[in-house]
Amino acid sequence: MFEPKGIITIDGPSGAGKSTISRGLAAKLHFTYLDTGAMYRAVGLALERQGIDLADTESLTQCLAAIELTLSPNGDEDVRVALNGEDVSQAIRTPEMGMVASRVSAHPLVREKLTALQRQLGEEGGIVAEGRDMGTVVFPKAFCKFFLNASAEERARRRQKQLAEKGQSVDYQEILDQISKRDYDDSMREHAPLKPAADAIIVDSSSMNPQAVIEYMLACIANPAP
Repeated sequence: MFEPKGIITIDGPSGAGKSTISRGLAAKLHFTYLDTGAMYRAVGLALERQGIDLADTESLTQCLAAIELTLSPNGDEDVRVALNGEDVSQAIRTPEMGMVASRVSAHPLVREKLTALQRQLGEEGGIVAEGRDMGTVVFPKAFCKFFLNASAEERARRRQKQLAEKGQSVDYQEILDQISKRDYDDSMREHAPLKPAADAIIVDSSSMNPQAVIEYMLACIANPAP
């Protein structure tokens, strides 16, 4: 039986389509879409701008304490992200910021701050939360968990197309190399490594369009496994 105020998590590697699928699924269910990847990118941007060394615990703690993040709907586009009142929605969506996010997200102090904020946002339920450890760490008791994946080659192709549509020309091999490195870094990190929750439903979207993935997930939500 579907829980109208439940939490649904969608974890998976970079470029698997989590944002598109989560946004579409949330719209179908009239849920709130929680883009946790954008939150880590925004924190990474703040640390980069201030030149904070992750090994400098005191400076890192002070910087994190001063960060204020706001997420708001942006129609059919990526969620709008404000960092200390500044709209950084575009600035955080580069491949370089994706690598920065992967690096800073491995730090326990960063994870502690954002995990607390994510749980706070999820207190009311009725959310679709996407990220790397939503089902394993942040919301381990979520009503329904998915792990969305696709081949590295397909994810690189999608990312290149997405950037091209925004007027950015990026070499396919460069994107593929970045994705492969981020996959390795995310899965091998000590704190909250990327992996499916034990009770997650694995979805390979390599040969599926977004609508097909959403319809499949809706069917799983409506008819959960015993």
